[in-house]
Amino acid sequence: MNVVVVESPAKAKTINKYLGKDYVVVASYGHVRDLPPKDGSVRPDDDFSMSWEVDAGSEKHIRTIAGALKHADKLFLATDPDREGEAISWHVFQLLKERNALDKIEVKRVVFNEITKDAVLDAMAHPRDVNRELVEAYLARRALDYLVGFTLSPVLWRKLPGSRSAGRVQSVALRLVCERESEIERFKPQEYWTVDVEFRTEDGQVLSARLTHLNGRKLDKFDLKDREAADAAVKAIERGAYKVVKVERKQQRRSPNPPFTTSTLQQEASRKLGFGASRTMRTAQRLYEGVDVGGETVGLITYMRTDSVALANEALAASRRLIGQQFGPNYVPPEPRRYRNTAKNAQEAHEAIRPTDLFRRPQDVRHLDDDQRRLYELIWLRTVASQMENAVLDQVAVDIADAGGAATLRATGSVVLFDGYLRVYQEGRDDPGEDEESERRLPQVKEGDDLARGPIVPEQHFTQPPPRYSEASLVKRLEELGIGRPSTYASIIQVLQDRKYVRLEKARFIPEDRGRIVTAFLESFFKRYVEYNFTADLENKLDDISDGHIDWKQVLRDFWNDFSKAVSGTKELSITQVIDALNDELGPHFFPDHGEGKDPRACPVCGNGKLGLKLGKFGAFIGCSNYPECRYTRPLEVAGNGANGAAPGLEGPKPLGTDAATGLAVALRKGPYGYYIQLGDEASAAAAAAASANGNGAAVAHEAAPAAAPEVEVPGAKKKRKKAPKVAAPKPKRVSLPRDVKPDDVSLELATRLLALPREVGLHPETGKPITAGLGRFGPYIKHEGTFKSLPSSDELFTIGVNRAVDLLAQAKTRGSTALRELGPHPADAQVVRIFKGTYGPYVKHGKLNATLPKSIAPESVTMEQAVELLAQRAAKAGAKGRAGKIRAPKVVAPKAAATMKSTAPKKTAKARKPAKSMSEAEAE
Repeated sequence: MNVVVVESPAKAKTINKYLGKDYVVVASYGHVRDLPPKDGSVRPDDDFSMSWEVDAGSEKHIRTIAGALKHADKLFLATDPDREGEAISWHVFQLLKERNALDKIEVKRVVFNEITKDAVLDAMAHPRDVNRELVEAYLARRALDYLVGFTLSPVLWRKLPGSRSAGRVQSVALRLVCERESEIERFKPQEYWTVDVEFRTEDGQVLSARLTHLNGRKLDKFDLKDREAADAAVKAIERGAYKVVKVERKQQRRSPNPPFTTSTLQQEASRKLGFGASRTMRTAQRLYEGVDVGGETVGLITYMRTDSVALANEALAASRRLIGQQFGPNYVPPEPRRYRNTAKNAQEAHEAIRPTDLFRRPQDVRHLDDDQRRLYELIWLRTVASQMENAVLDQVAVDIADAGGAATLRATGSVVLFDGYLRVYQEGRDDPGEDEESERRLPQVKEGDDLARGPIVPEQHFTQPPPRYSEASLVKRLEELGIGRPSTYASIIQVLQDRKYVRLEKARFIPEDRGRIVTAFLESFFKRYVEYNFTADLENKLDDISDGHIDWKQVLRDFWNDFSKAVSGTKELSITQVIDALNDELGPHFFPDHGEGKDPRACPVCGNGKLGLKLGKFGAFIGCSNYPECRYTRPLEVAGNGANGAAPGLEGPKPLGTDAATGLAVALRKGPYGYYIQLGDEASAAAAAAASANGNGAAVAHEAAPAAAPEVEVPGAKKKRKKAPKVAAPKPKRVSLPRDVKPDDVSLELATRLLALPREVGLHPETGKPITAGLGRFGPYIKHEGTFKSLPSSDELFTIGVNRAVDLLAQAKTRGSTALRELGPHPADAQVVRIFKGTYGPYVKHGKLNATLPKSIAPESVTMEQAVELLAQRAAKAGAKGRAGKIRAPKVVAPKAAATMKSTAPKKTAKARKPAKSMSEAEAE
């Protein structure tokens, strides 16, 4: 018997069908052991020896593998065909060897790039040993990530409270996002104008052209810098009669893009499908491991972690047959297209990502969920297009001028002469509008044709800052810089979001202030380790290890020698030095100069203090330099973006006016949870509380308080100091701004009405109890005797009447169910029995008891007798389960001992405190 180890149970199930009864296929469920997430798991002083740990879940899987080996002759390690897969095989081998489970058992490694019967059987016929170089590259990468994470992160925690972690590649990716944001903030838009003219040919076709030359001089982008210059150009155009002076035609051949690698798949799935990198890889994993196709589980795509663009010979032949059959011989190039990697150290032994069977068309594959279907179609189309004939386009440029040469305009466009691969696939773009002008169709014109001038359209433009990174463009940039590897991009992006260093907004990454502070700290004190070239060079060394060119421990020695010195250099680093460095680096971001002649760092409270970054127990914030005399603080946000209750565009609260009833100021503010309206301030609230206490006859004078009982001193007892009870400071009245109200639309009238909530709508006609309207955590609502019902709009808070409120509350009681029929009073108690249509079908309701209506009984034909019987059955069933109709004995509560009596029960031994949790591995990288 032979045992085969793979990573996942889905893959095990598929492969087991291919190999037959002489093989037992078991799953390791990914990695079976890892470095414990605590200090000392990698020991540089002991030549980088490592401690490995098997968790409880993996222990169970190892025991399963060991049990399967008891009657086996051979063990085949068939994990994924990459470095991670090689590492899993090595870990399994080492663990089984340590447990003496491999006695007289031959161990071999097999790899296959796709989970199809032919590929698996071919791999089993050509086994090899575990590749030591690939394992060493894995060990070096794992050690580096551990040493950076577990050495650098504690420095952040000590010197930069509120920080989460730092990682070897994670921190460099964060720097990219932060630097792009700084570019955007420094960007100063520049105005420029263009002038377009619409011409009409003799046969009535429209041709749009743009001004390129004025008075014999070629215009640069900023030559028409304002409205005055644009108007002068318009007047010059208006004076002439125009004809076609030149037509340029140039044939262009466009070649298709190569099939997908991991990074290009992530980029295209982001552009075309809106998938994040993690979602793309999860879906691709399922397609690779196998889905049910015609009663057989088969892998639909080749291995999805690869940086190779090569296709196997059988895939090339199949694609050419398919293209000829489906699109015709004109779409088949004379020779197969063979692509080569431009990326250094690409794993050429792998293939690009492609369908395992190109004749399994997307429309023929059923039993896929929507994500799987869309991603499989994308991979299929890209693979087929990569082997199709070039597209041929006719690029046309038409120059139009007046007789005097005062103005020359140009129209550009293209005509597709042969669509080639464009019939199947066209590369997505981060900006769908780019190159739109060059790809538009132009009417047929020739030199000398007279053109009738139509409308002249001057248009104002402003230069745009560089765009924020999307997932696609960030992955592309990381790949261009040589940072990380295809299998790491999804996890890098996910960690940045999990640590709340960046957020994804409108499919673009925006750095959080926490992320910018971490980046500024690392650039100030660990600059070398967040440099792009340094990180890329380290990746290249890891690749050299996998190729057997350099020793993996020497790479670790060289890195650790310099890195440990850099970390040691921060031990004497004072908080003042950290703050000064952060203020220098981030001052322009947090205190931007708006050109109003005001000092952006001036304290808005004391006036003569300077604002700056401060570090507290729970992270960074902005405070005044005159502390403790001035206690002004605000969250770590750019002024005017909602800091410290600031309204939009303001440093502080936005005054709305004075409340007529109380005489207190009403202001719009913004806090951590959104906009709110506040009546008065802390001082006025305290004064009101004191006035209220005095008005109610509360004891104020010392003599009015009752005398305290005399203290009795007990010999040998420790005298306890009595603490004064904490009195919460009174807070001013506040109310959240409804979500459907814009901050700019808030008036004093609306603010005072919101502050007066809740209001009484009226009395319920059945109970005589009040119905109230209020604003809560989830928006506007009405309430009656514990029943709540949301209101669709905040306007109804002030306009809703009793009748509508009663209707809405009736809907709330049925929890979204619709009343179908009323059968009449129940024979037992005269309560009304009704038929409702609920989420899961029709049911009978009597008081609080519901009984599902059987499918054999239509709701419109239910009789009272049938309803009573169903309700009785339901009551009996509920009573048996103890959920209804069951009388429980009242709970007897033992009387508490008198407070003056001292307990003689022995004290419980205090449990030993658990050590603080160390940083998880995910935080390390």
